[in-house]
Amino acid sequence: MPNLATLLVNSAAVHGSHVAVRHDDTTLTYEQLDEASARLATVLHHRGVRPGDAVTMTMPNVPLFPVVYYGILRAGGVVVPMNPLLKSREAAFVLRDSEARTAVVHPMCADEVAKAAAETGAACLVTDPDAFHTQLLATLPLPGVVDRADDDTAVILYTSGTTGTPKGAELTHRNLLTNTATTAQTLLRLGPEDVLFGGLPLFHAFGQTCAMNTAVAAGATLTLLPRFDASRALEVMHRDRVTVFLGVPTMYSALLHTETPDGPGTPRLRLAVSGGAALPVEVLNRFERAFGATVLEGYGLSETSPVAAFNHPDRPRKSGSIGTPVRGVEMRLVGDDGSTVEPGAVGEIAVRGENVMKGYFHNPDATTLAVRDGWFHTGDLARVDEDGFYFIVDRKKDLIIRGGYNVYPREIEEMLYGHPKIAECAVVGVPDPLHGEEVAAVVVLRAGEEATAEEIRDYAKERVAAYKYPRIVTLTTELPKGPTGKILKRELTVPPLTSRVPLQH
Repeated sequence: MPNLATLLVNSAAVHGSHVAVRHDDTTLTYEQLDEASARLATVLHHRGVRPGDAVTMTMPNVPLFPVVYYGILRAGGVVVPMNPLLKSREAAFVLRDSEARTAVVHPMCADEVAKAAAETGAACLVTDPDAFHTQLLATLPLPGVVDRADDDTAVILYTSGTTGTPKGAELTHRNLLTNTATTAQTLLRLGPEDVLFGGLPLFHAFGQTCAMNTAVAAGATLTLLPRFDASRALEVMHRDRVTVFLGVPTMYSALLHTETPDGPGTPRLRLAVSGGAALPVEVLNRFERAFGATVLEGYGLSETSPVAAFNHPDRPRKSGSIGTPVRGVEMRLVGDDGSTVEPGAVGEIAVRGENVMKGYFHNPDATTLAVRDGWFHTGDLARVDEDGFYFIVDRKKDLIIRGGYNVYPREIEEMLYGHPKIAECAVVGVPDPLHGEEVAAVVVLRAGEEATAEEIRDYAKERVAAYKYPRIVTLTTELPKGPTGKILKRELTVPPLTSRVPLQH
């Protein structure tokens, strides 16, 4: 397997004048994207980046994202994407843990990342529109692409577990090349004539593999939307004649409740893909009627590059199902002892195949716990029917999915315990019609202390990314506990939606 960046090199050779990426009036052809990434590779090389070195990148969905992404890969570096919403404390953890000595950052994210870089001793390269562009133009493109081995790490995606401590999933060039090829060829069936909607965050595995890498592999066009807004999304879909929509369930619901900007009618898609959480069957059916496109649901995780299962376009599909394993992937359901469960029983999804990560970076204990005998244990519980279709029934981990973003309660709880007035706390997800789930914190104050829910919310808002902090804060005198003193989250009382006082987003 070659370097992942060869996806771009190959498409530039065949589709050089075709638009690769678009953001409103800004476009980059494949030839321009190829050359810009090669120039950035030279800049990084001059800054001391060598094959195998980790480089963080923090930026929204703008044309510079693929320039930086493929530029790091061309130089032989390891891409470490960071959420643009991270605060300096969170960014510093990723810089330290990944051992990155260079951070590439968009100006809108520069303040927080610059503080983190100064704290960790990393060099910070801000992609200022004028200075950065001038620097690229004055730099010769790096000839060719640095060779990398199949098992060399291409990307490290940081994902938290039940401990709340982020872990870096090491995805190899082989992982990403094979998963991209499978997605582009057998699932999305992309060609150069396709236009993909780029509203999923590209720092995330879903947007990175299924939107950006597949578009580049097929010589298709990716049209970007930095921040999802349903009305704006419809404008982009109309304007650019989007053929493939990729999104999470909350995006589908929002589009169905938004007036089209160009009068009657909706964009005519050929295909829509949903992932990240279960898509309600009613929403799926309404979307298909409104947009005239088949909606296919899939399943994956950062650790699986991400696609593991899918409702395939050439086979019968089942609403509410995550489908069947994709090409090059095996799945089975296991019990707590690791043995395969009986047909019809619920078990934990285990995945094996060319998409499974190398491991968690510098975390052998977590890797051994997650990957056993080559099988990655996902923490998701499911059942499988007689036709081999998998249905998610619950999550083994205490994961909250808010608007398509993963929020891990333990991380938020540890942060809240840093508040001098808090004695105990528990964080849970509660149903929310807008975001799917909302983050809620139930808090017990220290004896003699006084604080308001707004004070605690504001404390959290300053310390974690905007999608993580609890909008709902409930003060109580004690938390329900079991015989061993463990907090029983299932017995927590959180006010129903109708009785909550709306808080600013």
